[in-house]
Amino acid sequence: MDNKTVLITGFTGFVSTYFLEYLDNKKEQVQIVGITRKELTQLPIYKHLTIHVEGADLNDRLKIQDILAYYRPDYILHLASDSSVAYSWKFPINSFQNNTNVFLNLLEGVRILNLPCRVLSVGSSEQYGIVQPQYLPLTEDAPLNPISPYAAARVSQELLSKVYVQGYGLDIVMTRSFNHIGPRQKEQFVISSFAKQMILLKKGRIEQLKTGDLSIVRDFLDVRDVVNAYYLLLTKGKKGMVYNICRGEGHTLDEILTMMGEILNISSIQKSKIIFSRPNDNPIIIGSNQKIQAEVAWKPQITLKNSLKDILQYWDERV
Repeated sequence: MDNKTVLITGFTGFVSTYFLEYLDNKKEQVQIVGITRKELTQLPIYKHLTIHVEGADLNDRLKIQDILAYYRPDYILHLASDSSVAYSWKFPINSFQNNTNVFLNLLEGVRILNLPCRVLSVGSSEQYGIVQPQYLPLTEDAPLNPISPYAAARVSQELLSKVYVQGYGLDIVMTRSFNHIGPRQKEQFVISSFAKQMILLKKGRIEQLKTGDLSIVRDFLDVRDVVNAYYLLLTKGKKGMVYNICRGEGHTLDEILTMMGEILNISSIQKSKIIFSRPNDNPIIIGSNQKIQAEVAWKPQITLKNSLKDILQYWDERV
C-alpha cells in the first residue's frame, strides 16, 4: 500500500484504530481518508500516515460521491456498521439501513465514478445462523441462514457485493469475520464486559458477575490478527471471493471466564445469570480458516490467553 490512498468508513471505530496502527508499524507511506459522523478534536500521531478526516453520513449518497471523486482511493475498507446483534433486535429498521443502504451508497459512488479501486466488504459469522455440530467448523461453502436483523443485513451486503462484482465488474473482496476481541473494545461486547467485571471482582468492588448463557460457544480472534487479515485481503485477496476470518477453534463463555480467573489468580467466581432479551441466538459458531491461509498466507499470531491478558490489563488501568 506504499504511496496509496485508503478510504476507511467507520473511521473512529474499534477495528479502524488498530488498522491505522498496523499500517503505521509497517512504515508504509499511506494517505488515509477517514469518514466519520463523529466530531474529532484530535488524532493520535502517526509517523508514516497522512490523515484526512471527512465528516459525513454514509446515508448521504451525494456527499459520499463527492468524497470519492475528490480523493479517488486505491482501496476502500468498509468498517462502518451497527455491529450489535442485540441492537438489531431492538431497532431492526435502523440496523438494516445502517448496514445495507450505506454500503450500497458507497458502491454506487465507485460505480458511477468508474474508480479502479478495491473494496473490502466486511461481513459476519452471524450470517451462518444456527448450524448442527456435524457441520463445524464452518467453511465458506456452508449455507447462510441469518436469524437476526443484523445477520440478514450482512447477508444482503454480501449479495450486493456479488451483484456489483458480476454485473458491474467492481473489484470487491468479502469477509465473514468471526467474533474479534481486544483492548479498547466497548463493554457492551461480552468479552470486554467480562474482563471489566473480573477486574472489579479482583479489586473487591463487586461480589459477583452478571452473565448471560455461559454455554454459548464462539470462535474468538484478536483484533490485531483481524486487521492483518484485512490488509492481506485488500492487497492479495481474489476478486469476488469470500473469506472466513477466524481462529478455527471454539470456546464456551464459561471457559473464557475460567481462563480470566486463572490469569488473575481468582479461584472462585460467583455468577448471577441475567437473561438478555434476544428472540434467537446461535448456540455454537466455529469457523474454518483454511481458505484464507491457503490463498493469502494468513494465520492467527496471538493466542487467546494473550488476548485475554491484554484486555484484562486494559481494564485494570481504567477501573
